[in-house]
Amino acid sequence: MGLISDNDERAYLEEIKHLENWCQENNLLLNLSKTKELIVDCSKKQEHHYQPVRISGTMVERVDSFRYLGVHISQYLSWSRHTNSLAKKAHQRLYHLRHLRDFRLPSKVLRNFYTCTMESILTGNITVCLDRALKPFHCELYCV
Repeated sequence: MGLISDNDERAYLEEIKHLENWCQENNLLLNLSKTKELIVDCSKKQEHHYQPVRISGTMVERVDSFRYLGVHISQYLSWSRHTNSLAKKAHQRLYHLRHLRDFRLPSKVLRNFYTCTMESILTGNITVCLDRALKPFHCELYCV
């Protein structure tokens, strides 16, 4: 995590170099095939051209979004992709719950299935999902 202010990338690049040195000193290897760079730029002008980041001589891939600890993060800090992913997973499990209901299983079994499979999806990242930024998506998640 670094901060680029006034189009000056030096502090950001120094932080990356510091991380690289720290990993070497502590006998840790960065998995560069999994390392990604995500630039969150909140300025009105989206014309900034940042120089590519290299770690140990290897270019780090720059991405518009990625998934970290189950949360989809985008460069615009929009949660729509994350919410859509949650809704898709929940709908898949809901399909199975309906089939179990059609087999006339006891309600306790159905409740356990819901708690174990769907509730964990819907509450897994609750701090993200209940944020004010997600108000347009509350209905979509609530309907599941």
